[in-house]
Amino acid sequence: MKTEKMKVLLYLKKSGLDKSGKAPIMGRITIGRSIAQFSCKLSCNPDLWNPRESRMNGKSREAVEINGKLENLLLSIQSAYQSLITKGCPFDATDVKEQFQGSGQARCMLIERLDMLIKEKESHIGIDIKKESMSTYYSTRKRLQEFILKKYNVSDMAFSQLTENFIYEFRQYYLGVCGFQESSFFAVASHLKTVCRLAYREGIADTLMFDKAHIERGDKKTPKALNREALEKLKVLRFDDLEEEMETARDIFLFACYTGAAYCDLMKLSKSYLVRDDEGNLWLKFYRQKTGVLCRIKLLPEAIRLIKKFHSDERETLLPYVKYKNYQTCLKALRLRAGIPFLFTTHTARHTFATLITLEQGVPIETVSKMLGHTNVSMTERYAKVTPQKLFEEFNCFLSFTEDLRLTI
Repeated sequence: MKTEKMKVLLYLKKSGLDKSGKAPIMGRITIGRSIAQFSCKLSCNPDLWNPRESRMNGKSREAVEINGKLENLLLSIQSAYQSLITKGCPFDATDVKEQFQGSGQARCMLIERLDMLIKEKESHIGIDIKKESMSTYYSTRKRLQEFILKKYNVSDMAFSQLTENFIYEFRQYYLGVCGFQESSFFAVASHLKTVCRLAYREGIADTLMFDKAHIERGDKKTPKALNREALEKLKVLRFDDLEEEMETARDIFLFACYTGAAYCDLMKLSKSYLVRDDEGNLWLKFYRQKTGVLCRIKLLPEAIRLIKKFHSDERETLLPYVKYKNYQTCLKALRLRAGIPFLFTTHTARHTFATLITLEQGVPIETVSKMLGHTNVSMTERYAKVTPQKLFEEFNCFLSFTEDLRLTI
């Protein structure tokens, strides 16, 4: 058997710089026409890399340590090459790669790498990630594994088994079989692309998958708000002694309708956020968690009534805590009981404040934007599109203003 000579090249992937400006050190094994790339699991400053010697320049502690590891790595590759020659069977560059790595990288699969990403994200909860934000990652994993199992009859796939068409087939499954919206798949596809990008950067995948795949964001639905009739139906609901949680959820939702606060902010509202102006009017001032923008909301009588109803000396927050899932479940039940014909969510209360409570009552859109904690007025303009009553009233005012005008030619 003719034995092909092996060449090993170490180089920097300068397109994959980390936050500190270091580039990962990669390797390439060439045997004949076969090529296999791998990650050295090391990185260095591009200015200190010597491409001709495939080493770091200098005698610093970092340089000596990295160069020593690279030397051991090359010895391991050479040992794997000699071991395969001894077996007397045909082999290529990939066989050498898997031999010296102990097939470690080959065992790292798509779902496995996604689990590593999820674990990393979970470690950031409370720092720069909210716990609620992890739900999209969990959903991505669940639907992705379901698709792989149904399509390929395996629980996981190696990155080398993926094709560019995979993401589009997954999209058809997600939208068709699962029944989700295009806008929802956009987030799922982003997670999938992130996993593939990390795998390529780490040398687990030889090609960067789905980087050029175009996924539509999907049409964003116009914000839905309650009309006056639906709001009144919720207000007049009565509950028995065993439905305390249902009544609490209803009142929290109404409070959001009168203040425009999102769920995450509602649960954090402190008594210290209540302030009075020079005229004795009660205001709610807080920084919105999502944008960090200061919200100033003059409290309406209905909102003040609910604050008094929920008052308790045993807690510092204005409202009692209700788990998000329980809150959502109660809202579904409230809709059915009140006979409201369309679905509404926790965020519907925020839309209701922006339209029914403020814009339709003549509050300027710039003021509403400040109260909602939007970073710009264009966000608030989306709510203005669902206020036909406001349009009719302003047009009637225009007609009354022009009644006495006469055209002179």
